[in-house]
Amino acid sequence: MKALLLTILAFAASAQQTAPRPETVMVTCHAKTGAEAELQRVLTRHWTTVRDLKLVRDAPHLSLRGVSNGETYFVEIFTWRDAAIPDHAPAPVQAIWAEMNKLVDGRGIEIAVVTPY
Repeated sequence: MKALLLTILAFAASAQQTAPRPETVMVTCHAKTGAEAELQRVLTRHWTTVRDLKLVRDAPHLSLRGVSNGETYFVEIFTWRDAAIPDHAPAPVQAIWAEMNKLVDGRGIEIAVVTPY
């Protein structure tokens, strides 16, 4: 009986460690001057790719475009299916990230973990 209980506890602990932990992020990209349209296309392709690969939750997803002091920026808010995904992203996603990095100004890509309420 004690061995069965230990087995059940070990299984429960293992399941907790491997259970997906969703993570909602807000990604801000400040476009280089002249790269606004291309960055928007790449961001759209990024969402399509991560959705098709089932790396993100379907809802909610928010894409925003803004201008501040004459500079265009984009904000994407979405939820990774598991917080570990960005650290282990598949090659197609990493390739899109490389494209995004070429299209943003010196501030780079800002990523904040956020909590919906």
